[in-house]
This record gives sequence, structure tokens and C-alpha cells, in this order.
Amino acid sequence: MAKELNLAVSTVSRALRDSHEISPQTKERVRELAEKLGFQPNPHASSLRQNKSKTIAVIIPEIENNFFSQVINGIESVTPNKGYHVLIYLTHEDYNKERDILQLLRNGRVDGIMVSVSNTTTNLDHIEAWHAAGIPLVLFDRTSEDLDVPNIMTNDAEMAFKATEHLLKRGCRNIAYLGMTGNLSISNRRKAGYLTALEKYKVPAPPQIIELTAKDYINRDILKQLFEQQPRPDGIFAAIEKFAVNAYEVCKELHLHIPQDVKVISFSNLQAAALFDPALSTIIQPAYDIGREAANILFKIIEKKMLMPYEKKMVLPSQLIERASTAVTGK
Repeated sequence: MAKELNLAVSTVSRALRDSHEISPQTKERVRELAEKLGFQPNPHASSLRQNKSKTIAVIIPEIENNFFSQVINGIESVTPNKGYHVLIYLTHEDYNKERDILQLLRNGRVDGIMVSVSNTTTNLDHIEAWHAAGIPLVLFDRTSEDLDVPNIMTNDAEMAFKATEHLLKRGCRNIAYLGMTGNLSISNRRKAGYLTALEKYKVPAPPQIIELTAKDYINRDILKQLFEQQPRPDGIFAAIEKFAVNAYEVCKELHLHIPQDVKVISFSNLQAAALFDPALSTIIQPAYDIGREAANILFKIIEKKMLMPYEKKMVLPSQLIERASTAVTGK
């Protein structure tokens, strides 16, 4: 192409990349000839020359949760403009799989990585090793402040406090907390917010805390046992939307009415929450924004740009949406 157009190879290359250094007229000449010859630039060859894979990896614990789907949409709102592709890996809440994926990616397959850790992850050495190797890394949602890497999260403790307070202000006094077992920072923050609200409002009943593993997500017998206790819970705060769904199913089986017998609120980005019967009150996380901001910060690291202090620990606010599942009723 360069020979036929009497141009330097570098000029043709920059024209194909739409460089501002090349005049519109020259770009047009190059494009016309490329179209005529059926020429397509080879991004892989270009990446090899630049010692870049032009790919980033996103490691998430699950895909069923609508939150992570929205995060991925946020990430992919950024990557095309950077000329990057996204590889998505699922750990299925398995620490060993998470560790193996990170080890696999250490071979230069990607230029950077975003991780939301599994709920079985207690040892972060595999993530620290990646960071120590100088490879760009960002943690989002399920983060760790023990690692000196950017953390993008929401105000979980504050919103858990508000969710519990919301139930208390609607007359609930025996509020059960349904969360994940393990040592995830996100779980600890949500449980802390719940306990702080009970303490502030001097609730006499002891906290009813049910923490389940990933395998117990669909175990409704645990919730049945909870409702058979005395005093029976009159409020449910679900830290994960799956637990709220299970609570609805168990209440139906036991002929308990929401919100008359028990009020339910949950962290959830499920768009169908408003279609529940009754409509589910939710704490909605800014999932799309989390994905977008995490991607922007990762690319700043890849491009060796300096991060602002707020980008090293970014907390984006969630929103509490009141619906019928926590409505005040005259029983």
C-alpha cells in the first residue's frame, strides 16, 4: 500500500489508526486503497510490536447475579475506545479456581486485570503476587484494603445500616440478617451496618444472624428453621438477593404474609424486584458505574498515569428503594 501510494509505511500505519498527525486527505487515500485491496489491519501483530496483548481480564465469582452483568456492561463501555478486548472468567465462588486463573494469566496473556474475589477466598497471596509482579490490578465490589491496590466499592456498611433502620422504623424488632459466611470485606461491612443499627435503636432482642455458604444458597430448610424459632423474625435483611428470593418462597410455604407477618429488604440490582409479589424493597448498587470507574482506573495504570488519591479507594453510593415488602400494615 505504501509503495502504491508513494507514502512511508509509518504514514500508512498512522492513517489506518486515524492518527491526528495525518491529514484527512491522506487518510482518505489510504482508506480507499485499503478497501479496494480488502486490507484489514492485524491487531494481534500490532500488539506484538507494542509488547501489548490489548486484552484485559475480569474475574467474577458468578454471573447469575444481575449486579455482575451490569458491572461488565460498565467495563465494556470503556474498553472499545481503548482498543481493548475483555476476557471474562468465572470462579464460581471457588478460591482454588480463582488462584488458578490468576496463575494462568501471569504468562502475559492480558495487560491488566479486575477482580471481585470469591467468598471462599481467605488467603490473598495469589493476588498480592500478581500485584508484586507489577501487573496492573484493580479490585471491585469484593475488595481488600489489606492490599495496596485500587479498590472500587459501594457504601455497604452505611446502606446496611439504613436498610436495618428502615425495618426498625416500620415496627420490626426481631430482624434476621441473611449473609454470606467467610471473611469477605463486603460481608463484614454489611453485617457491621446491621449490628450498628440494632445497637443505636437499643433493640432488646439478640441479633439473628444466618450466614450461608455458596452451597447453601438454595437450602430453604435453614430459613424454615429460622421462621420456626421464637421469637419469629418480623423482618428480614438479605445481604444478597438470592436470600431474599428464598425468603419469599419459604414465607409462601409457611403461609406467612409479606409485609403483614414479615417485612423483607435486600441488596439487589434485579430489575424484576418491582415485579415481586409484593414488590421487593431493595438497596441498588451503582453496578454500571463501578465497572466503568474500575476500567478507567485500570487503563490509567496500564498507561502509567498517576492516580488521584480518591481513585485508590473509590466509594460509590448505593440507593434504597422502598416498595411494598416493607410497607406498614394494620395486621
